Amino acid sequence: MCKIITCLFMIFLLSAVCLADIVVLKQGQRLTGDILTEKENLLYLDIGVTVLTIPKEKILEYEYTKTFEDKKSAVEGGPAVIERQTNQLYRTANLKKTTIEQCVDAVAEAVVKISTPAAMGSGFFINEQGYLITNYHVIEKETKIEVTVFQKVKDGFEKKKFKKVKIEAVNAFADLALLKVDDLGDTKTKYACLGDSDKIEVGEKVFAIGNPLGLERTVTDGVVSTKSRAFEGLIYIQTNADINPGNSGGPLFNLAGEVIGVTNRGYIFFGGLGFALPANDVKHFVENREAFTYDKDNPNTGFRYFQPDHRRNKLEPNIIPGKPD
Repeated sequence: MCKIITCLFMIFLLSAVCLADIVVLKQGQRLTGDILTEKENLLYLDIGVTVLTIPKEKILEYEYTKTFEDKKSAVEGGPAVIERQTNQLYRTANLKKTTIEQCVDAVAEAVVKISTPAAMGSGFFINEQGYLITNYHVIEKETKIEVTVFQKVKDGFEKKKFKKVKIEAVNAFADLALLKVDDLGDTKTKYACLGDSDKIEVGEKVFAIGNPLGLERTVTDGVVSTKSRAFEGLIYIQTNADINPGNSGGPLFNLAGEVIGVTNRGYIFFGGLGFALPANDVKHFVENREAFTYDKDNPNTGFRYFQPDHRRNKLEPNIIPGKPD
């Protein structure tokens, strides 16, 4: 009997260790405990006897492996989830599929409206620190950007507008932009987790949340029509969920409440033809954001391809090959 109790106690201890959050420092130390919260530059880890404040610059990676019972930032009111994240701006999670109603209730606050003097679109927070994703064409050639957040209150939603918005990175070819709201203050933002777009299936149910034609927090649903539709050198997720002007930059969700794509185009006069950039492309963009860092001193920075010599010569008849101009 004593041996059985001892074995059960050891299993309990091992389970507790397995469920501990993990922090790996750049010097090689491995810490386990409970990550209480994280700021932009700091991580707070409860190791039982004390709470450590760890600068993120000293962290190689960290991972949430603990089970959360009521993770509102993932699926509010749904089953327990296991959230995993490394030292990245975005968050991922293993979530169980549920209904559109439950998902919308959980993730709607993560979706925002983005306004510039020339355009209006959608976007969504990818973490609690104010970082969000939208389409490049929503903010193209603009620096005055306003983000409207919709927060739940007793009788509905409350609008909060933020005008101190920084452009962190842009990829014009992939039509993606990373923004950061700098004037959140005490406002707590909800965020949406990025899913694995490689695992989606044709016929899978999906839904979009955005602001088509200025109609805020509009939800449309449909299925994945195809997971690999090619346009202009990019691969898109095609869906029959309605995507209209104003949806651009907003999230396309699966029934687990994970973002599987970023909506960016649709046919206005032909319903059921919507397209979204795969979430895995968004992850690559965020992970390599230094390569796409926005140059505030040259907001119109762009690129163009030069014609090869033989083509340029054909296009410029006054230049004779092999002879000086």
